[in-house]
Amino acid sequence: MVSIGGIDHKLIALPVVAASLGLSAYALYRIHRLNTKAAVPGSDLYESTKLLSEYLVFHFGAPGELIPYPFGPKDALDFPKRCAELCLKHFKPKDVGQSRALDIGCAVGRSTFELARVMNEVIGIDYSNSFIDAADILRLKGQMPYSLVQEGDIFSDAVATVPKDIDRTRVSFEQGDACDLRSDLGTFDVVLAANLVCRLHHPKYFLDRLHQLLPKSGSILVLTGPYTWLHQFTNKSLWLGGYVDANGEAITGFKGLQKELGPYFELIEQADMPFFIRETARKNQWTVAHATVWRRK
Repeated sequence: MVSIGGIDHKLIALPVVAASLGLSAYALYRIHRLNTKAAVPGSDLYESTKLLSEYLVFHFGAPGELIPYPFGPKDALDFPKRCAELCLKHFKPKDVGQSRALDIGCAVGRSTFELARVMNEVIGIDYSNSFIDAADILRLKGQMPYSLVQEGDIFSDAVATVPKDIDRTRVSFEQGDACDLRSDLGTFDVVLAANLVCRLHHPKYFLDRLHQLLPKSGSILVLTGPYTWLHQFTNKSLWLGGYVDANGEAITGFKGLQKELGPYFELIEQADMPFFIRETARKNQWTVAHATVWRRK
């Protein structure tokens, strides 16, 4: 159970916490969000120890930990790093001043850290409190030990480590709902949302906010997704794609993005980006995300 000042915040009214601990407005906001968290479909999945371990090795695992064989899809490794590199490829720092990036759906934070190689300030937001707690440990300490499943109840020790040449003081993490982001986040030069949109309960709520987060012409938005629409996460009536409309036309996720983003953003690049998620020593997921890069008009 998460505690603040040694006190279980889920059992205490907000005014009492504020008075006794002197919490900031954001701290109060986070408590409120955590207390209402169960309402989002599918969210419990991302609070499990199993998923935390899988995402720590997905983000920070060495090649030999992920694919300990002389064969395998090694071009699918380092997906979070490659996502950040795609953002930075298109970001033009001239005349920006203090540059800011937002990594929404940041999980345990590898892309967030990688963006900090160039951006002055990077905020990582994820709905999973477990992921954000791990990302914060990595921000504060630079590393985090965890257990890696080999087979059944057999585990090995592993350590997630942030590259030492990254300035972790540029990074912050917070728990939040991509469909209901706090109003005082400010504006950004780069927004990354990797493998997020098809896991949101109201994808359009998130997409409708993007032009406000990226108000400056030339700002960069990078989205990736395998378009795995599932009713467990998103009511079918709210899917952006993956269905046949009343006219018999197959509406893909990419078509849905083009429709929603077209008024404010110009598509400047798209690519197929493989990624590899390790489950056990012998069972893994190989997936190809569709990456799209958009420039604010």
